[in-house]
Amino acid sequence: MKSLTRVLSFFAGLAAILAAVGAIGAWLVYEHYSQGLPDYYQLAAYDPPVTTRIYAGDGRLLAEYAVENRVFVPISAIPKRVINAFLAAEDKSFYSHSGIDIPGLVNAVFVNLRNYGSDRRMVGASTITQQVTKNFLLTNERSVERKVKEAILALRIEKAFSKNRILELYLNQIYLGAGNYGVAAAALNYFNKSLDELSVAEAAYLAALPKAPNNYSITRYPAAAKERRDWVIGRMLEDGHITEAEAQEARAAALEQHKRSREERFEADYFAEEVRRELVQRFGEDGLYKKGLTVKATVDPRLQEIADRILHKHLVAYDRTQGWRGPLTHTDDLADWQTQLATLGNIPWLDNWQPAIVLAVDAAEARIGFLDGSEGLIQLEDLAWARRRDKEGRLGPQVKGVGDVLAAGDVVAVEAKVSTEDKADKVEELDTEAAAAAQQLKAAGLPLYLLRQIPEISGALIAMDPHTGRVLAMTGGWSYKQSEFNRATQAMRQPGSSFKPIVYLAALEAGYTPSTIILDAPIAINQGPGLPLWEPENFEKNFLGPATMRQGLQKSRNLMTIRMAQTIGMAKVAEVAERLGVVDKMYQTLAMSLGAQETTALRMVGAYAEIVNGGKKVVPTFIDRVQDAQGWTVYRHDERQCDGCQVSRYDGSPPPQLPDTREQVLDPANAYQMVSMLEGVVQRGTASAVKQVGKPLAGKTGTTNDGRDVWFVGFSPDLVAGVYLGFDQPRSLGAKATGGRLSAPIFRDFMIEALADEPATPFRVPPGVRLVKVNSQTGERWVAGDEGQPIWEAFKPGTEPTGQQQIIEGYANYGQDAGYGTVIPLGYGNNGIYGGYNEGGTTIIDSTGVYQGGQQPAPQPSYGQQPLGQQPLGQQPLGQQPGQPAYPVQPGAPVLQQPPLQQQPGQQYPAQAQPAYPTQQAPVLVPPQPSTGGDSGLY
Repeated sequence: MKSLTRVLSFFAGLAAILAAVGAIGAWLVYEHYSQGLPDYYQLAAYDPPVTTRIYAGDGRLLAEYAVENRVFVPISAIPKRVINAFLAAEDKSFYSHSGIDIPGLVNAVFVNLRNYGSDRRMVGASTITQQVTKNFLLTNERSVERKVKEAILALRIEKAFSKNRILELYLNQIYLGAGNYGVAAAALNYFNKSLDELSVAEAAYLAALPKAPNNYSITRYPAAAKERRDWVIGRMLEDGHITEAEAQEARAAALEQHKRSREERFEADYFAEEVRRELVQRFGEDGLYKKGLTVKATVDPRLQEIADRILHKHLVAYDRTQGWRGPLTHTDDLADWQTQLATLGNIPWLDNWQPAIVLAVDAAEARIGFLDGSEGLIQLEDLAWARRRDKEGRLGPQVKGVGDVLAAGDVVAVEAKVSTEDKADKVEELDTEAAAAAQQLKAAGLPLYLLRQIPEISGALIAMDPHTGRVLAMTGGWSYKQSEFNRATQAMRQPGSSFKPIVYLAALEAGYTPSTIILDAPIAINQGPGLPLWEPENFEKNFLGPATMRQGLQKSRNLMTIRMAQTIGMAKVAEVAERLGVVDKMYQTLAMSLGAQETTALRMVGAYAEIVNGGKKVVPTFIDRVQDAQGWTVYRHDERQCDGCQVSRYDGSPPPQLPDTREQVLDPANAYQMVSMLEGVVQRGTASAVKQVGKPLAGKTGTTNDGRDVWFVGFSPDLVAGVYLGFDQPRSLGAKATGGRLSAPIFRDFMIEALADEPATPFRVPPGVRLVKVNSQTGERWVAGDEGQPIWEAFKPGTEPTGQQQIIEGYANYGQDAGYGTVIPLGYGNNGIYGGYNEGGTTIIDSTGVYQGGQQPAPQPSYGQQPLGQQPLGQQPLGQQPGQPAYPVQPGAPVLQQPPLQQQPGQQYPAQAQPAYPTQQAPVLVPPQPSTGGDSGLY
């Protein structure tokens, strides 16, 4: 007995010694590995990277941006079903252990010892707390040191944080495959559901993923995924989280991935990219990709869809006039043509078209095949547009047979032919046999297709609310997938004549009116020593003579615009352009008055918005509001404060009035005068195509030199839109390319649909504007019996027509010229010159400058250099005969030009520069009358 007692005592003492040694060793290990551990208190300020989401105006998802696709959900909002699934799969004793599951650890040791040497995977015993420690504070390194540190930190975290907080960190941080972080993002992207909509089977699948998410992919490894899901369902049943019936139903459920439907998303890539750029500018890269912003964009999906479709339609229509550039690719191997098509890969910028391979060709049709093995036909009658082009870009001969366009082995883009209206192509000389064959093949039942090609031309269309600056629709080219370059906001192009309203706005501010008479006649400008004369022309190569400012804008007369800019000065024009935001800094040269300085379509639309809204400043925006991850508004485009908007209940009082804090950048009367003139451009001018909309619209066409860029910017009272077309590498769109011919129809078609349900609202007339009935030709008050049509013209008080109108004739700079001193032409008359020295004759005056009448002398040339300086154009009243020099109609009227210089050939004019004519512009004292000479018949 004593021996047994001694043995027991020995072992007890040994155990105590070992325990003490173990405790000391554990303490030493703890002290060793406790040094330099990460600060676990950082978990208190958990701020994970969260997905930023951008929503369209109707609430559909427009875009997402994230470094980790995560939606943070507080533990209180995570359903019990989801929590129980993860606890069953990962840590069933989570709410009872202190951070380390000792029984689970011991069991894992025995299981791994038993399975040692087999091909079974080693099991772990990490708790959820340990996984949080590893994911947040440590690495995935497999080592004893990392496991010891993990255990130490898990114990500390359990003391510092509640179980629910630890579980919240875990469920929002865990990676669940396919780029999804956290349970909420995984539920959306695997099943297109929120967490509270998940079934038992779906929750079990999410809980099956943390172990090895890539190994349980639904699409790649469906059998393994289902097996793992069913195992989690069994654990949930074993732990009492579900009933046997629920478990059987969950196991029987099919495991299918459901992506978000197209109805829940809206695609507008160019628009989304502009929103992204603005967010980066405001909140930085981290703010966009990590802070989980919720962004409401201004885009109106209905208008955006119209803009995309209409622009695409017209780009294709123009491109068809340029002929056929050839197939996407060609192959001579048709034995396995489906494989050949597959090697082509995905071409996302084909829009709604499909790639197809030409299998056989004869005179009447081409048989084509698709990747899925189906076949179709392209008929000759639909190929008339597809004339080949030579290396110089010239169109080849007309298409007589399908073989002129296509060959077997060509891979082309096609679109299903859905109606006979698609047959816009007509072959002028389609032979009878080919026509009959085409009808027979159509009767055979094969589907018909139309040949398509990606347009070379590009362009942009923008629609904006003119009162707020909210961009409602924007398309920046054919396809964002083809080119991310946005022609609406990034392309710097010359606006051409669409800039002219800015010039005339400056003139209105300077005191002129829409009835002001401006001379439309040749002009040449001395550009300086060594430079040629600048001799701008009208697009039509003709002249109107004296015409009203309204006519000059309606008919887009270049020479009238230049004379107006000369008269008021380019400094004034530049100031107005900069004030309206067309450019930041404008070059003050006369060429700029014709729209030579580059700008963007967005800036032009913004400037026109300020015209139609009564002269209020607008700042174009793509974003209405931005909220942070906690729901606080961190940006709002509308910065107005609404006193009285926050009420607990409605008491019947009238709604509060929001203050109008917009800056006034134009006088409302001047703005309306311009609106009225631009309405005339649509009704009687270069944009007559827009009249088909049938509602009050106004706008201006724009065409640059050689038709490189064509524009139309216009508006209704509550919607402004702009269209730009051109090649990315600028070149002519064709000899007949104009804004009225190419861009205005795009605006027209867009507005027809955009305003389909809107009433025909007239343009709003501000207080203080007087509407006077005037003669559309002369600008004078309308009198019964006048030639021309009466129109209502807008005037500011005191500027109405009085019968005495001043003609804006402009100035020209004189400089040295060779030979006999040919003078810069200043105006247009019977002999080609008004108010200047010329070789066509002299004018008889006395010393007082009054015409005395009498016989005209024979023409005498003037010689020598003209003195430097500026002069008025000095256009004479109408009524002279062709071949006669310009002079007053009646004797006794002052003559505006000075006598010609009396110099002999070879003599030099005095070097001292003197004005050739008075620098003050003199009024024409005799009313204009018709004459018999000249290109237009009117002077």
